Amino acid sequence: MIQTKRIAGTVMLLAFVMYSRSSIAQDNLPQLGKSSVSDVVKAMTLEEKLSFVVGEGLNIPGMALPGMPAPTGPKRVPGASGTIKGITRLGIPSVVVTDGPTGVHMLTGNIGRIYYATAWPTGTLLSCSFDTALAETVGKAFGAEAKEYGVDVLLGPGMNIHRNPLGARNFEYYSEDPVVTGNMAAGMVRGIQSSGVGTSVKHFAANNQETNRNTVNTIMSERALREIYLRGWQIVVKKAEPWTVMSSYNKINGVHTSQSGDLLNNILRNEWGYKGFVMTDWFGGNDAVEQMKAGNNLLMPGKPDQNKMILDAVTSGKLDVKIIDKNVEDILNIILKTPVFNGYKYSDQPDLKKNARLSRMAAAESMVLLKNEGRTLPISADKRRVAVLGNNSFDLVAGGTGSGAVNTIYVVPLAEGIFKAGYIVDPTVYSAYSTYLEKEKASRPPKNMFEEFMSPSKPVPEMELDKTVLDNAAESDDIAVVSIGRNAGEGTDRKLTDDYYFSEKEKQFLRLVSDAFHAKGKKVVVVLNVGGVVDVTQWRDLADAILLAWQPGLEGGNAIADILTGKVNPSGKLATSFPASYNDVPSSKNFPGREFKDKPVPGMMGMPAFEAEVVYEEGIYVGYRYYNTFNVKPAYEFGYGLSYTTFGYTDLKLSSKEFAGSVTASVTVTNTGNVAGKEAVQLYISAPAKKMDKPAAELKLFGKTKLLQPGQSETLTFLITPAELASFDVKSSAWIAEAGDYTVKIGASSADIRRSADFKLPKELVVEKTTKSLVPQVPINELKPVVKK
Repeated sequence: MIQTKRIAGTVMLLAFVMYSRSSIAQDNLPQLGKSSVSDVVKAMTLEEKLSFVVGEGLNIPGMALPGMPAPTGPKRVPGASGTIKGITRLGIPSVVVTDGPTGVHMLTGNIGRIYYATAWPTGTLLSCSFDTALAETVGKAFGAEAKEYGVDVLLGPGMNIHRNPLGARNFEYYSEDPVVTGNMAAGMVRGIQSSGVGTSVKHFAANNQETNRNTVNTIMSERALREIYLRGWQIVVKKAEPWTVMSSYNKINGVHTSQSGDLLNNILRNEWGYKGFVMTDWFGGNDAVEQMKAGNNLLMPGKPDQNKMILDAVTSGKLDVKIIDKNVEDILNIILKTPVFNGYKYSDQPDLKKNARLSRMAAAESMVLLKNEGRTLPISADKRRVAVLGNNSFDLVAGGTGSGAVNTIYVVPLAEGIFKAGYIVDPTVYSAYSTYLEKEKASRPPKNMFEEFMSPSKPVPEMELDKTVLDNAAESDDIAVVSIGRNAGEGTDRKLTDDYYFSEKEKQFLRLVSDAFHAKGKKVVVVLNVGGVVDVTQWRDLADAILLAWQPGLEGGNAIADILTGKVNPSGKLATSFPASYNDVPSSKNFPGREFKDKPVPGMMGMPAFEAEVVYEEGIYVGYRYYNTFNVKPAYEFGYGLSYTTFGYTDLKLSSKEFAGSVTASVTVTNTGNVAGKEAVQLYISAPAKKMDKPAAELKLFGKTKLLQPGQSETLTFLITPAELASFDVKSSAWIAEAGDYTVKIGASSADIRRSADFKLPKELVVEKTTKSLVPQVPINELKPVVKK
């Protein structure tokens, strides 16, 4: 017995010693935040490093995907888009990332709960405010909401250029112009990150179509790439320092962006000084080893075969482990900033009511009044009965589909917004639409995001309103408000027929409404609740007023009503041109490019795919740069937007007539009307074009006045630096400002220039030297105007 006790005691002592040594060893391990990042990386095993640069998978219960392990669900935030694996022994937490650009997006499935979030005004709408401070205010609330749900990094904002109206994800993006895109995105990023949540600006770069998005080779000149498709990214990196950048699916000049060292190292890091990390778009690229080499730090959402591919390359000597170490270091440096690392105790209860109020305000501040004949709007106080017409008036499109969709607890339709504003909504019309839409929706089973991606739902056909009901409405109601809706999103680009162009049924419906109400001497208002540009020329003469609401978020109906009733004076300006015809769009001849059916490749989630290419033959002449330079009149030009008041522009002054480092321009804006309002002021520059062809004028700076009372003035000041003068010279791989005369043009739109003044640059200025990168491998027949001599 005594011997047995001695043995047991010895075993316990040995166990204690071993535990103590293990504990001491654990205590001696480097810990993130207490040790240097490099020491933490050195302490990681190769397997840990690989698990860190490859995400944990699309881990949503009930949503198994081909080639993916059986999902078990993320431990911390069910429904999140992805996670970075934590390493507890080194003090590294698991990091949660989730979409999206227009609100906190959680994937649905058997996750045991429902997340409701704020649907903010889409990027396309918010950009029309021309108000970076507003974008920052929205971003701050957006980030705080994400933080309360346990999110560390938001996958957004979206920053691709509106190259073509049929781009399905244009609703996520800001503008056809890189200066608007970069500055509005910078405001949003600053706001989100001020709340302690990171951003992943996306999709870097030239991801301007959904058709063949994973395989398309985007062929463009170095100049077009630099001036149009990368300029906005350069602005956001310099002005806002986003924590992460998301590479895109497409290739640029033959190389997948996530596998391009030219793009991710030469340009992003070396030229622009970017210090964050890069993640792929979900399942983006086709070679994990090349992605590691290119500086694409994190592969998302992560697949087991990617770990194996990288491991095999390291063990065989084809991939230097130092590259992995650098990629890990970049990620760790950002994790140090995250809420989870800093011990934030999220509540799961963000202030959704407060955010809804902000969403409503931001939407109304951004909407664009396109037409207002005879002061149709605002609806006068004595016109209390409103015929609210069109399916969309009762079923608002708050935002687009796919990863940009948001699960909201409610959406305010237009009819409800008008009713809440104190107007009488025609009850017979209301009942007819409500019954019709309820029946139609009941016949359509709900789809999750992936089902919608694979097979997009067709919109509910416009209801054929009984002629007697319409005639009675024209007789008894004071005004007609017709809302037309469009939706699109991830996976499938838009079509010309019955989408960009109104369907014959929609046009006939508008004719009937117009005829009925005009016959009684009453006005017709059309509201456009759309995600992208639509044709207006075929039907706009039928309307007395047109309000472009874009996709205004969950409070959309209230925000639209705020404009229609005059509670808010519209101050939005178009950040994207509305062409007179789709054929006038400079990219119409080559969008979305060619698909090679004889070159099949593995597709995303088992879908068939083929090699494809698109050539950007329009070069730098995108949007207003084309219309103004080639004298093609659009239906509504870039920068255009009406107000319920008028503004005068006076006293344009330049600090010098000769450029020496910088020039300051100032202009006074006065409210010359009878209603308080705001004005978005745009500064364009026309540059000499002896060495290179140039657009007629380019937006360089913009600003917005405060709310000006009738008769009140404000002076806006703009600093013009060498960057505002320079164009990209391919031969010297440099941004160059040509010597000669420059004209500053201050306008209410790109076509409505109110004041101008000249200054001279006495000698050519090399503003920035760059590395030769992403050179096209084939000749491009690029659009050029006649060069001025």
